[in-house]
Amino acid sequence: MGHAQRRFVSTATKLVSVPLSSLRSFPPKEALASRSSSFSPEAWAALQPPPPSALSALSHRIGLGAVLQIPELEQACTHPSVLPLFTRRHPNQKPPPANENLSTLGNALLGLFASEFVAASYPHLPTRVVKAAVSAYVGPNTCANVAKEVGAAPLLRWHRTPSTPLKPAVLHHDALSSIPRSLVALIYQRRSLSFARKFTHQFFLSREVDLRKMLKFRDPKVALAETVAKFGREKPISRLLKETGRFSNSPVFVVGVYSGTEELGEGFGSSLKMAEYRAAEDALHRTFPDVDGDIFTIGGEVEYTPGEIGTTEIRLGSAGRSSIISPSPLSIVSPESH
Repeated sequence: MGHAQRRFVSTATKLVSVPLSSLRSFPPKEALASRSSSFSPEAWAALQPPPPSALSALSHRIGLGAVLQIPELEQACTHPSVLPLFTRRHPNQKPPPANENLSTLGNALLGLFASEFVAASYPHLPTRVVKAAVSAYVGPNTCANVAKEVGAAPLLRWHRTPSTPLKPAVLHHDALSSIPRSLVALIYQRRSLSFARKFTHQFFLSREVDLRKMLKFRDPKVALAETVAKFGREKPISRLLKETGRFSNSPVFVVGVYSGTEELGEGFGSSLKMAEYRAAEDALHRTFPDVDGDIFTIGGEVEYTPGEIGTTEIRLGSAGRSSIISPSPLSIVSPESH
């Protein structure tokens, strides 16, 4: 065996996603030709179909052994990027069915279920945070991670393609994320919408997502004042709680924001403005006990009633470039007056 053949064997062994014992012949005859320069180990490995035993094991791992058939799972694991390569290598054979349509349908279903879950669980979130939360729950990164966790990554059939003026490059991460989307679409087609929702909640929406990091307020003092007014509470007032080193190089101030006699949040900083800013931001993450639970969360099973989109959210999300005439913000009493 020459150097080219030995290189092929070592390369294909690393690239192939199926056990070599399931192959009829390895190495293939065209790879052992003494002057075979057109043979590519990468292309050969990408065209190998996953064994039925591995597909059956995948269906039982995700609890769908009695729902999905082997040909359907093979289609869910076949990315459309491999079809041009298959046509070039086997022009006389019919290409295998790919998961392009299934992935599109599954992506729409995942977006529907995630939007429903986020809107019902956090009805007072700003729209941009809802979009970020939906992406965190069912976005490409999460779909690729789900595929790895259920053991579907070795079964993927795909081919890396460069970017074109009309299409971006197809990377392994993008192809891998199509498998969970296709599985959701297959469950919807074979069973029902509620069954697909249950699968989505089990593998996607049960993850812990820290929404606090997504809540970035351009002006938390104004947002807090308008949020408090929306719930019919007294306007927020900032009060200086503690301080140390006012006349030193490293002072520390602790400011609390109150609505009437109730403390909404606290913040600290090296200046009064910084402490007040952090206190208002902290108050926006806290709860109002009299208003059906949290500001941004409602616990338990409740009926979701969508609220009206007012000028507040639009103005705060437009960076001042909107023509909407907004009401004057409520003023917050400075800590220096206390």
